Amino acid sequence: MRGPLPGLPTAHPLLHQLPAAYHGQEFLERFLSALDEVLAPVLLTLDNLPAHLHPRTAPEDLLAWLAEWVAVEVDPERPANQRRAVVATAVTRHRQRGTRQGLAAAVRVETGIEPEISESGGTSWSSEPGAPLPGSARPWVTVRLRVSDAEGFDRTRVEKLVAAEVPAHVPYRVEIVAVAEEAGRS
Repeated sequence: MRGPLPGLPTAHPLLHQLPAAYHGQEFLERFLSALDEVLAPVLLTLDNLPAHLHPRTAPEDLLAWLAEWVAVEVDPERPANQRRAVVATAVTRHRQRGTRQGLAAAVRVETGIEPEISESGGTSWSSEPGAPLPGSARPWVTVRLRVSDAEGFDRTRVEKLVAAEVPAHVPYRVEIVAVAEEAGRS
């Protein structure tokens, strides 16, 4: 919760805004210093408003509020740098949502791991009408993550993320592969 900081200096003392004839009057100086103490947090916040509204520099308690602005959820249990990355990349990810790049970006931000994604879709161009369509008729997506500890990895979190990112009509599969397992098979 935001609150006043005792002893916060003001960048714009009211006494210095008055003509010189009013300087040196003890009552006026005390009265204006009390107003300065009340106004200092407001003026400093307004002076630093751009920093408060940028996900990389916003105070941590404003991050969830900024996340609401860009329609993403941030897990308060995650480290601050990961929550900041989720908010900072939200608009780009919304634009790419439902695409392979969008899914890869969402998984990368959530886990820090570069996913291997295979899918049934495809595009093609043909000068002949009635040419065969690329890809397969039944859509599917497979997301493979290579991790050092497959047993300790939070698969449920990744499955929820993939379910939210792929189009609703597309079945998906998440594969968690231990890096040590793969080295043993080679």
